[in-house]
Amino acid sequence: MRLKISQFLLSLVIISALMLGGCSPQQVASNTSSPGSTATSTTSEASTKTTSDATSVSQTSSESVPGITNLPRLEGKATVVLMVKGSPITIEVDGTDAPITAGNFVDLVQKGVYDGLPFHRVVREPQPFVVQGGDPQGKDPKVPADRLGTGSYIDPKTGNARYIPLEVKPKGSDTPVYNKPFDATTQPVILPHKQGAVAMARSQSPDSASAQFYFALADLAFLDGNYAVFGNVTQGLDVVNKIQQGDRIDSAKVTQGAENLKTPAQ
Repeated sequence: MRLKISQFLLSLVIISALMLGGCSPQQVASNTSSPGSTATSTTSEASTKTTSDATSVSQTSSESVPGITNLPRLEGKATVVLMVKGSPITIEVDGTDAPITAGNFVDLVQKGVYDGLPFHRVVREPQPFVVQGGDPQGKDPKVPADRLGTGSYIDPKTGNARYIPLEVKPKGSDTPVYNKPFDATTQPVILPHKQGAVAMARSQSPDSASAQFYFALADLAFLDGNYAVFGNVTQGLDVVNKIQQGDRIDSAKVTQGAENLKTPAQ
């Protein structure tokens, strides 16, 4: 499904639907008080990235990215089933082309992080865009609804938030691009934002994704290279299309491929 929104409207939609917390308290305050400037700078940054930037980064190994060895990794694929209002949504999670992003998601599913969390943003107008959820703050009934979208996963062992680097693999590359958004119109990606794609939401910083994710309700090619797709809905897209803001994830379970998750030694 092709979006027919002007570039200006696309920027406004990005502001309202993809910018989140998952960052330091200072960043959260900035995003909340001036989301327009945050999204505008992100869009501008993406539009000015060159193919040479992406190519040079994509040649580096993931082990060279600071802190990446301390993150879960999915070596292969896995299947996750979300139950929403009693109906299943089946997601094929791709650790082959997005090992860190997929590993983070599967690890959080296994930890029960997503059970009971609400979908806090649903954007279908002026054109189908995204359904976003996964803010861990959603389990606390004392957290006001307007604050959802600013939360990250807090590791109970360390008391610190877990962030993952932006991870997008261009076609023809052996490794993903880490940390840098790039222009996917000149360098297509292996995991594009097709209808039913599942990707990580983040704030202005490329490496601020944590737990929040979104379903693409349409083909959103303008997000390719800027946000990390890590899977696709294989069954239950009709369920996704019926989700309303405030609906909750009843449960999230790994039904296949759990053995492909590799967690760092503690």
